[in-house]
Amino acid sequence: MTTTPMPAFPTGFRWGVSTSAYQIEGAATADGRGPSIWDTFAHTPGRIADHSTADVACDHYHRHREDVALMAGLGISAYRFSIAWPRVQPRGTGAANPAGLDFYDRLVDDLLAAGIDPVATLFHWDLPQPLEETGGWLNRDTADRFAEYADLTAARLGDRVKLWITLNEPFVHLSLGHATGVHAPGRFLLLDAFPVAHHQLLGHGLAVSALRARSTSPVAIANNYSPVVRYGDTDADRAAALAYDALHNRLFTDPLLGQGYPPGFDPAVVRDGDLDVIAAPIDVLGVNYYNPTGVRAPEQDSPLPFEVVPLDGYPRTAFDWPVVPDGLRDLLVGLRDRYLDALPEIQITESGCAYDDAPDADGRVHDPERIAYLDGHLRAVRAAIDEGVDVTGYFVWSLLDNWEWAEGFTKRFGLVHVDFDSQVRTPKSSYAWYRDQIVRR
Repeated sequence: MTTTPMPAFPTGFRWGVSTSAYQIEGAATADGRGPSIWDTFAHTPGRIADHSTADVACDHYHRHREDVALMAGLGISAYRFSIAWPRVQPRGTGAANPAGLDFYDRLVDDLLAAGIDPVATLFHWDLPQPLEETGGWLNRDTADRFAEYADLTAARLGDRVKLWITLNEPFVHLSLGHATGVHAPGRFLLLDAFPVAHHQLLGHGLAVSALRARSTSPVAIANNYSPVVRYGDTDADRAAALAYDALHNRLFTDPLLGQGYPPGFDPAVVRDGDLDVIAAPIDVLGVNYYNPTGVRAPEQDSPLPFEVVPLDGYPRTAFDWPVVPDGLRDLLVGLRDRYLDALPEIQITESGCAYDDAPDADGRVHDPERIAYLDGHLRAVRAAIDEGVDVTGYFVWSLLDNWEWAEGFTKRFGLVHVDFDSQVRTPKSSYAWYRDQIVRR
């Protein structure tokens, strides 16, 4: 971490933190909540690294006021959370569950009372299990059900949510949930998973229209991006890098911005008019960045047109992800150069790192590696702004240590340490560091 002061950010820059419902809320059956695909997945033996479930997680459902107080102590201007579809529509269809919406009503009001903008994500991977049983995102009807859910939610919260995000990381839900089966719902379809991509994007476009009918607040999507680092200099290596870039970085952006799908993606499920729905104008592009991806040509018998390889020569997180702050600058400048005037303003909707944090003998949690990570990535954002990229916000992932999907409780991303047995929250040194950066702006 450099010892020079953090450069100033533009006036009005949005400083925030992010979480997701399934990872922190717990209360899995409270007040009429229905099961999601992650409930089913987590309760299936062998799926979760530490054999845990998120039935309790951080118990945020019952402790949200304590967590809002932690946010207020940080001095953030915005909190990005997700709304659990199974709380709003336990079966994924039909009338809203009033008790489920009541929780988000309370949360939004408490955030506003603390001077924090509510930023609500509608889908952070927790599809209602009954919809999965009719095909999930492989079924075109799920896109219509998503728009219905968006309408019900915005009808209740649309006057107070300050930014809507339709989908979180549809690429990750496609690749880990449907191509390789590492995440819920555990499908192993490889490249045959393309209908999941199209139906998520179609659901996004339909939801944009539903949200705009109920709310005047801006609308966004949060995409995961990973700059491609090519290993090798053969024609096959170059083709592999292009193929991976199209899948990870362009598949969920080109059609959003009116450019259709990249070459090579099966158009069989795309109907007339779909691309116009998907290209409904958005106000903000959410960028989630963790690391670049190394790629080279695959072995001859590979079912994929690329091979992912580790990046050498960088520090690594507890997730074994390389720490490459300048990759974020490269990504932001690359998005600007690729999409030009079609690109809306950008907010960094996730940026963070997992380390094995634990309280010391005095009960304090020191995490200098996380401070160095955040310092480097904020400087990368500032550098991109200096190069003319319109970046207007930064959300740290995450406020709390949480239940980290298939890794269970084994990976800690939080600015706040959580003892998952006692639910005691302890702000880490990175919490104080981030607070100080915000105060100085």
